[in-house]
Amino acid sequence: MNAKAGQKQSQRILGIDPGLNVTGYGVLETTGAGLSVCEAGVIYGRSRNSLKERVFEIHEGVVEIIESFTPHVLALEELYGHYQRPRTAILMGHARGVVCLAAAQHGMTVRHYPATKVKKIVSGNGHAPKAQIQLAVQRELGLRTIPEPHDVADALAVALCHYYLNQNVAEKNLTSRSVGQQEK
Repeated sequence: MNAKAGQKQSQRILGIDPGLNVTGYGVLETTGAGLSVCEAGVIYGRSRNSLKERVFEIHEGVVEIIESFTPHVLALEELYGHYQRPRTAILMGHARGVVCLAAAQHGMTVRHYPATKVKKIVSGNGHAPKAQIQLAVQRELGLRTIPEPHDVADALAVALCHYYLNQNVAEKNLTSRSVGQQEK
């Protein structure tokens, strides 16, 4: 809480949609007035480079974002439970691993969310296509244009999911404390 009673302290949420070739990111700032986008973009792992070089590029990009924006929490999309190609899941695990490493090196909390939950929270449809997520993120954040590429929209969607789920928990805790105080 801020010095002023009832006023929430601003926080930053870093949302990441990990990928070996393109990793989307979005930094949201929460204030008493709502949400705003600090920055959103992509980190490219040059596809012709070796795996070790790509994961290094992802790690360095995430570290740069963390050091520039000092987010309080990292919201990260989980791997899908069922991949038709297990090798894809293994490769995606590398990208998620270096993102988690960067967060750990900076003492950040990491929250993991399944893609279907993110889609359901943001768009109302747990199986929403990329275009629907882009439109939902644009609407929720009041953006003038659709966030592109879709990796950016996915990263912002993960950050939004964390915000909404955290907001509901905070409101429930506040409500239960208020009710408990009234009963005394």
